[in-house]
Amino acid sequence: MFNKQEKQESLEILNYQIRSCESCSLSVTRKHALTGEGNIDARIMFVALSPGLKEDLHNKMFIGPSGQVFNKLLIAAGIERELVFMTNLIKCMLPNNRKPKISEIELCSQFLDEEISLIQPEVIVPLGYYAGRAILQKYHADLFESQMDIAKTTFGKLLFLNGQKIYPLSHPASLLYNPSYEPGTVEKYKKLAAFL
Repeated sequence: MFNKQEKQESLEILNYQIRSCESCSLSVTRKHALTGEGNIDARIMFVALSPGLKEDLHNKMFIGPSGQVFNKLLIAAGIERELVFMTNLIKCMLPNNRKPKISEIELCSQFLDEEISLIQPEVIVPLGYYAGRAILQKYHADLFESQMDIAKTTFGKLLFLNGQKIYPLSHPASLLYNPSYEPGTVEKYKKLAAFL
């Protein structure tokens, strides 16, 4: 177990490694490699896929359109953003919001693994298909055949895998395309408040 100062120092070293990473071609197209942000003693860690355009420009988590939805969901659930930790599976923006390559996920996963071991959240909340799949693989869940399988069988369900609680949710961006999902999504976020 780390004390708070050790945790902060270790996170600063890790964040330096993330910001200076040139392991794949995304380092050429990005403006910033985004490090995780939030409460380093958080009980809840949100893991999204990658930074969007606004996040890349301003070097901050969840400030674009999906960030506005995310904030609204947290408020509806009675969760203060300052109490959680937020990070990405892939630390650099994906050009034109393209799908991530397997090699990019594999290279960036080491950073996420270190963030998880430093923060030691009680619950990991992967947002969307790619983050969900990566976290479920990390904790050796049986893999699902398709995107819909992960969404149907895991979103909004608390899973216990290898001693870790995982609560996969749809990405907030999904509400930008399907506002009708909002009531159900709010209910799923409200369940998270119990972990605080």
